[in-house]
Amino acid sequence: MQQQTPVLLQLIRLFRLSFHIASGLIQSVAYPYFSLTVRRNMMQKWASGLLSVLAIKLKCHGEPPGHNISRALLAVNHVSWLDVCILMAICPTRFVAKAEIRQWPILGLLSRNVGTLFIERTKRSDTLRINQQISSTLIQGERVAVFPEGTTTDGMQICHFHASLLQSAVAANALLFPVAVSYKKPSGENCPEAAYVDPSLIASLKKILSQPCIDAELTFTPSLSCGSKNRRELARFAEQAIANTLALPIVHKQSERSHDHPNE
Repeated sequence: MQQQTPVLLQLIRLFRLSFHIASGLIQSVAYPYFSLTVRRNMMQKWASGLLSVLAIKLKCHGEPPGHNISRALLAVNHVSWLDVCILMAICPTRFVAKAEIRQWPILGLLSRNVGTLFIERTKRSDTLRINQQISSTLIQGERVAVFPEGTTTDGMQICHFHASLLQSAVAANALLFPVAVSYKKPSGENCPEAAYVDPSLIASLKKILSQPCIDAELTFTPSLSCGSKNRRELARFAEQAIANTLALPIVHKQSERSHDHPNE
């Protein structure tokens, strides 16, 4: 039988989590007014604290984009809402997220205050706008992270990478960093409790709190210059690099041409 965290400890974690989120909300009000360096430090410290509260141990492999790299687009496989937290803890960045998150209580306010770029996934016409916004952000020297799968998985496969948002890296002549994310139990097996496959964030949080400990791994694979590539080449490159790193199959359900639209 899988060991679970005692209910009392879960409640203590939830209490600490509430205070940590409240602290983040307060900090986020002033966040936009600080320099890029200060903002990155604030984001990294807060995210690391959140992982500590949730008993998530993070290991990082490879080389994240350094401060000397002014234009870096991170293409990340998507397993959980925790992906955002572990990325912020290692490599503070701005994210592209579905517009619905902007209206979420608490998390929506946090996301808006830290500069998340929101996209209307159901509007194909929004692709041009968001790509221009990502390119502009990259040119200004900030990192941006996208989840080309457009949805979360159970962590046992890599879904087809949509190429639409990678056009921004071509336009900005940025470096593309494929980043592999995985969650394991202390025994080494996959941790399905970390995956966000349930539509309820509360249900997902309960599953995470039930685990005594979760081992998260973040792997930065070698980067690729985007200037001489097209977006579909970049999508296939990132997709394969992450699949190879995690030793997972790639699932292509439909053609790229019919589904080359903006996703989270």
